Amino acid sequence: KGSSSFNKVSFWNWNLAPMTEKSFGTEHKEHLSSEFIFMPEQWGAQVVEDKYLRPAGQPNFLDSSGNPCPAEMATILLGSNEPDIAGSCMGNMFGKCSRACSDAEVAAGDCPAAYLDKDLPPALPNSHGGCNCWEFSHATGVGYWPFKGCAGIQPLPQMWNDAQCVDVVMDAWKKTAAIAVAKGYRYLTTPLVAVDIDYAKRFIEKACGCSGGQCSCTEAACGCPVYVVFHFYAYDCSPKGSGGYANLQRRLDGVKAIMDRYKFVKGAIINEIGMLNCAPTDKDPICVPNSGNYPAAKVAGNSCPATKDLPKGLATFIEGIFDLVIAAKTSDGKPVVKGVSWFNANMDGGTYNLQLFSRNGSINANGEAYMQGCTRWGKATGASKQSRSS
Repeated sequence: KGSSSFNKVSFWNWNLAPMTEKSFGTEHKEHLSSEFIFMPEQWGAQVVEDKYLRPAGQPNFLDSSGNPCPAEMATILLGSNEPDIAGSCMGNMFGKCSRACSDAEVAAGDCPAAYLDKDLPPALPNSHGGCNCWEFSHATGVGYWPFKGCAGIQPLPQMWNDAQCVDVVMDAWKKTAAIAVAKGYRYLTTPLVAVDIDYAKRFIEKACGCSGGQCSCTEAACGCPVYVVFHFYAYDCSPKGSGGYANLQRRLDGVKAIMDRYKFVKGAIINEIGMLNCAPTDKDPICVPNSGNYPAAKVAGNSCPATKDLPKGLATFIEGIFDLVIAAKTSDGKPVVKGVSWFNANMDGGTYNLQLFSRNGSINANGEAYMQGCTRWGKATGASKQSRSS
């Protein structure tokens, strides 16, 4: 709370409202108290459905099960999820199924289904990397799927090379923006990029009508994002050796450059941070779990052990992240980072066990490090003294 100008804990879940999910065969409801602020996301690149987007800035909105939630709905709407990479199908084919099956593969019976269930053994897609990712699983991001009006089966990662695709995507985004503004949303973000900060920059320039450093509109009403959102993961419990910290610094520098050029951009929101359970890859941050030097399946608690890079395990990684976040400043001294969210999950999406709580609900060492980091960051930025619009 102390790191937020709202004096609230931010929460998001890739959806437009808190949900009830299953984990290890048990249903878990996302209980948010009045001390939380929920940040909705339009996961796909299509137009948001008006009936599901709750009014902004209000508490006691209905969650996805129709129950009142005492948290406050944010006045910021997050953009689409990871359109800059093709990604993977989640679950037992993660890192292996790189695209959805074609109609011909489905008709030929050559379309194995992927399942989210963590208890199932790993499975393989067909020989072309295709699987049924729509029936029992889902993809990591919108870049995995085709988009009507764009050529190809996975057009969004390369959309800047296709003017027609750009126009179609932007038309949908501006319609989403109009719906959001009518419901009280004041701020929009770029798509939540997995790796490519330039993708977010180009999105801002197109949505805001920028040319030669000047932009024709900088308001939500025209679809102009004022926050850059990106994700960051290091690999194999080696954030130094695998270049993880260096990659984070490059992304922070990229956002700094955007803020220096376009003064209306308020900063970065890093709403997925974690450690991938696999060897480093020079491709997308999608990899085959347990393929590194410290496979989660063979490590106590399925988390990072103490290593040369991480003498206190993931707690050291968290400390290193906040060091970089706190140090990131624009040329005129403004903090680059406005929001941070740890990927508080247990071996989802190819990660280690990143949970900040133990099974009994107590805060573990990673949780303590995260709270300390947030407190340190809040003091460094004077978050509690900032206005709610900053």
